[in-house]
Amino acid sequence: MVIEGANGPTTFEADRILNERGIMIIPDILINNGGVTVSYFEWLKNIEHISPGKMTKKYEEKSKLRLLHAVGIKVPETSPLAMNLEGAKEIDLVHSGLEEIMTSAVRKHWKLALFHNVTLRDACYMSVIQDIY
Repeated sequence: MVIEGANGPTTFEADRILNERGIMIIPDILINNGGVTVSYFEWLKNIEHISPGKMTKKYEEKSKLRLLHAVGIKVPETSPLAMNLEGAKEIDLVHSGLEEIMTSAVRKHWKLALFHNVTLRDACYMSVIQDIY
């Protein structure tokens, strides 16, 4: 398997040779999606002037506490267990969002490649063309 670097695709000839040898290529236009996605998250954060998670962190903490109280468990704030009740950190939200976006992108293009019996790179190109039209 060859995983291309960001903005560093294999040459046309190398692509042909690798495909002839049955070596899978993960094209840079798919794999670099992660960097673009995280840049998008940063852009949103800068536009909103608030980090992702600040709006939901306390809500998550209070929801967990309400659930525990509903079943008769009270966790003092000084308890080491209280740490486990904290809401999501920004990095957790970034990882979660990134995983969701990358997983669905790979699934979409893998399915397209299998359906049309083409390479993953060609499936990415096909997808982009379909999105334009």
